[in-house]
Amino acid sequence: MDIEISHNAPARRFEATVNRLLARCDYRMRGGTMMLVHTEVPPQLEGRGIASQLVQAAFDYAKDNGFDVLPVCSFVSAWARRHPEVEPLLAS
Repeated sequence: MDIEISHNAPARRFEATVNRLLARCDYRMRGGTMMLVHTEVPPQLEGRGIASQLVQAAFDYAKDNGFDVLPVCSFVSAWARRHPEVEPLLAS
């Protein structure tokens, strides 16, 4: 499923509205580290890969802006383990 993801900087999250329902990946900044703290997809939208697309957008943003990423959210941690290409972005 291809969705439009936007970066809502004032709310510190990446988000997508699908069928008028909001899915999001929230972050907090600590210096040059983007901490991905929460990913939420409404139950009606689960299983469509939306959370993965949100997390990918967050990692792409971090890479484009020279940030490290610290996965705090359990979904993000699991996602990062399945995507070894993002390992260089992970905060040590």
